[in-house]
Amino acid sequence: MTATVVDLLNRGRSGHGVIGLGGSPLGNFARPVSDDEAARTVRRAWARGIRYFDTAPHYGLGLSERRMGAELCRHRRDEFVLSTKVGRLIVPNTRPRERDDDGFAVPGDRTRRWDFSPTGVERSLRESLARLGLDSVDILYAHDPDQAWEGAAREGLASLARLKAAGVVKAIGIGTNSTTGLAAIIEEGLVDVIMLANRYSLLDHSALDSVLAPAHQAGVAVVAVGVFATGLLSTARPAPHAMYEYRAADVEVAERANRIAAICEDHNVELPAAALAFPLLHPAVAAVAVGMRSPREVDEDLRQFETDVPDGLWRDLVAEGLIPAGAVRTAPSAPR
Repeated sequence: MTATVVDLLNRGRSGHGVIGLGGSPLGNFARPVSDDEAARTVRRAWARGIRYFDTAPHYGLGLSERRMGAELCRHRRDEFVLSTKVGRLIVPNTRPRERDDDGFAVPGDRTRRWDFSPTGVERSLRESLARLGLDSVDILYAHDPDQAWEGAAREGLASLARLKAAGVVKAIGIGTNSTTGLAAIIEEGLVDVIMLANRYSLLDHSALDSVLAPAHQAGVAVVAVGVFATGLLSTARPAPHAMYEYRAADVEVAERANRIAAICEDHNVELPAAALAFPLLHPAVAAVAVGMRSPREVDEDLRQFETDVPDGLWRDLVAEGLIPAGAVRTAPSAPR
């Protein structure tokens, strides 16, 4: 695994691994968060030992970056790891709306414009640093290139490689919900790290062979995000009408989540604790990052993260066909 990325992320390591603060909620994803609540959330995360912070221009049209930077600038730059993303420039909206139309509760006077060119990437980073009030970020991701156009990932990575070669950033990668094409990009040595959303969790193992295996082979770090499956795995028992992948969970997936929750209960472990621990069983996964919108959520997520999850839980989930055996090969007595 890429030494630089692991060394960076390990600044925030506990006995259970590395957990990072994901910045989407601080950009008012789905619903507003006050400036005061956002500030107290970042402060609480810092006080509890979190040292990896992730954000993006996309999150609230720059709001997340501004809020996160306002708190992180209180600390020495070498005390934390920060990642942001490129690919969406934030520009004036020629047809202003009352509200943003991309999931964030912010004014719609600005909008996003895809741009993975060297000029666009350099501009995006420059504007991110201005919003953050900082002089550097550690990790820079090409954000959702699969949603832009064919070839956007490679164009973005070529632009990022120039910045890395110039010493502007320490590590580069892709942040995405899609596994398509990642194996080739990993095998060609184009990335140091992949931030993978929703494709490696207790409910979705699609990245196991398509991304995690080649990443481990190539020494590429993976940061797993979306480990709560956008809500379904965030409570001890899946709540009625809980969300899965940003929409109401269907009956089949809700039943599967409940089966996992029941096995967790048999081992005196809550479902969110297992959801946080599961990705870190794989040697390719260097960290998980979780969106947190309040000090209470910081405390709750860390309580779950610090739970000791017994190997027997993973063995039972494998035996019931709920997770693949290959996902828990690091547990010595897991069945093969």
